Amino acid sequence: MATIEQLGYSAFFIALTCIFAIVARRLNERMSKDGLVKDLIFEAIAAAELCGCCFELIIVADNFGVATYAVFLFTLTIWWGRNWGSATACPYTYMEQIVEGEVSFKEAALKIWAQLMGGCCIFRYVQLYWWFEFAETHEGRAFEDCKADLQVNLYLGAFIEGFATLCCRLASKVISEKDARFGAFIDSFIGTSLVVAAFNYSGGYFNPVLATALKWGCAGNSALEHIIVYWIGSCVGAVLSVPLFKTATFRNMFLAEKTKSE
Repeated sequence: MATIEQLGYSAFFIALTCIFAIVARRLNERMSKDGLVKDLIFEAIAAAELCGCCFELIIVADNFGVATYAVFLFTLTIWWGRNWGSATACPYTYMEQIVEGEVSFKEAALKIWAQLMGGCCIFRYVQLYWWFEFAETHEGRAFEDCKADLQVNLYLGAFIEGFATLCCRLASKVISEKDARFGAFIDSFIGTSLVVAAFNYSGGYFNPVLATALKWGCAGNSALEHIIVYWIGSCVGAVLSVPLFKTATFRNMFLAEKTKSE
């Protein structure tokens, strides 16, 4: 039976990962010249931090339940929002910017590539910690064959990932425009709630890089199925949020005060 001490080893690893990321960001800030290369490194660091922590959150969810997992994720989401700066560790934010005409396809592709490199390479660091087996919850996990999280029909899974991503992005845009006092907490609560709601159906990733780093090649999904659910599903949902957010109907429903004041 999992104990608080074993949960402590997971919390320690997550905190250590965040500390390493802080140090890496500060080194990049001091040593790199402003420009695309510096931004790419920031994206790689953010993706590595995200995926490193979420690998350990799998341990937390498996041994301590989804409620404990949700508390960790809620806290981490707020932390990341305050420390990543302009980095997003998420591909569809740049796809939205392409639609908006804010970034070129080349720059977006490079940043997505940097995210993938950071997210996928971090597993060796995670694997090393698991290999030491400080806690019983890590026993056998370092070299264990992974299993896909999709528990529903392929297209239903893609719909779940896409619809939840759409909701997340719309909520974030509304909170940002309203400049809510506790916006970061509200945004984190909404995102975490949607993840928990989808957890037993698609896994609730809502981020293609995160899903690929944690579950690419796992038993239960082919490469094409993974792409349809976690890349096409999420990215379509995010891109749809751009025109939907601008519609009069949506703005009257969720930004009524803002619209009236204008």
